[in-house]
Amino acid sequence: MTMARIGKKQTHAAPKYRRKPVSADANSLAMSIAEFCRLHGISEDFYYKLARQKDGRAPATMKIGGRTLISTESAKAWREKMEREAAQDHTA
Repeated sequence: MTMARIGKKQTHAAPKYRRKPVSADANSLAMSIAEFCRLHGISEDFYYKLARQKDGRAPATMKIGGRTLISTESAKAWREKMEREAAQDHTA
């Protein structure tokens, strides 16, 4: 990033590119972790916290080339598991 000096103030040049916002299509066959998080209303930090736990709290992922994806079936199974656990917590 270059800086231009105008008088005593310094201004920053605009970035050369803008990061593309994460779009999430609920009808796709697989989604990135960022898309999964956006669709399910959780942060990526929370997703990785779930993934670090050894009891299978995060949805199953698959590697396709350099990408890590979550299938819609895996996302659905994860939602159903979370709903069952929440229902059990309320009845206990």
